[in-house]
Amino acid sequence: MGLLIAAYASLAAWLWLTLAQGMFWRTDVRLPPRTAPARWPSVAVVVPARDEAGVLPRSLPSLLAQDYPGPAGIVLVDDGSSDGTAALARRLAAEQPGLPLTVLTPSDPPPGWTGKLWALRHGITHATRSAPDAPEYLLLTDADIAHEPDSLRELVSAASTAGLDLVSQMARLRVAGTWERLVVPAFVYFFAQLYPFRRINRPDARTAAAAGGCVLLRTEAAVRAGIPDSIRQAVIDDVALARAVQRSGGRIWLGLAERVDSVRPYPDLAGLWRMVSRSAYAQLRHRPALLAAAVAGLALVYLVPPAALSAGLATGRPAVGAAGALAWLLMAGTYLPMLRYYRQPAALAPLLPFTALLYLLMTVDSAVQHYRGRGAAWKGRTYARPSDA
Repeated sequence: MGLLIAAYASLAAWLWLTLAQGMFWRTDVRLPPRTAPARWPSVAVVVPARDEAGVLPRSLPSLLAQDYPGPAGIVLVDDGSSDGTAALARRLAAEQPGLPLTVLTPSDPPPGWTGKLWALRHGITHATRSAPDAPEYLLLTDADIAHEPDSLRELVSAASTAGLDLVSQMARLRVAGTWERLVVPAFVYFFAQLYPFRRINRPDARTAAAAGGCVLLRTEAAVRAGIPDSIRQAVIDDVALARAVQRSGGRIWLGLAERVDSVRPYPDLAGLWRMVSRSAYAQLRHRPALLAAAVAGLALVYLVPPAALSAGLATGRPAVGAAGALAWLLMAGTYLPMLRYYRQPAALAPLLPFTALLYLLMTVDSAVQHYRGRGAAWKGRTYARPSDA
């Protein structure tokens, strides 16, 4: 009876997710309709970078080569790199003329600041104070993100046409190796499930999120929301940024990218594990009760369907097996559009329960590392939760 109840509860959850969770599984949310503005506004591109020499040769030239009709410049903030990131950035700019590049090297972040947001603060401050007029827009983009030549032009056109204060595109992450194929599309799928893009993009939205790799932000909105000072302790800084802009009255938009790509490789499971576990417990606000609820929810939604199908077939209980099969079918069906977006075979869809199990373990590991004092660790830095800072 317990397994039957669990199977029907999982099926009910999948019916609700499929029909009532903002159509999260659709992947057609792309930049809104746009027209070129009569006057192209000024833009400052701010790139925080820490030990990024491995990816910078593929990402920085794409920013230098932006075909943007208005005034624009790049500020790369070297966040205490030990691999020659700053020198490499200057060399790349000298080899490829394009948008002007400024490289800054601030001091280490003070207590209460994450390294990325401290770097953004320096980059934004420099961009807004070094010119007679502050730039009208800020493009905040990570050092591993490569942009097609028209990326900035399209982002600004979308923001100006729709009157948006924040336009963010979730860069297409690299999918090459076996583990990337298993984990990466599911990462974006789970993110969309938590933050359905269509709900975020409504004028009266209460849900807020952004993708930190590519955020075009109106400077006026950044000042009004106190960015980045108001979110200086945030480990999940992109969601915190979007919430701050929305709470201050700004209009935000989030969608999938077509011409913005991450070039960072994750060739093994260990790298992908660190990517997820470093912030998973922070997403749960470091609360054991939310961790327990998340683990139970992942198990019910993703692990019960194959277990119920197997048990139903093994014990000759068709009601249990049928409920598990239908839930698993809905799960795989809603995952197919994301696999198509990432140009992956449909045969990976039934493997989503296995990937969900990996994410469950990553989430538990995130909590374990937090209580061992190694939570939210990234590139040699470990951040305390805000109440501990």
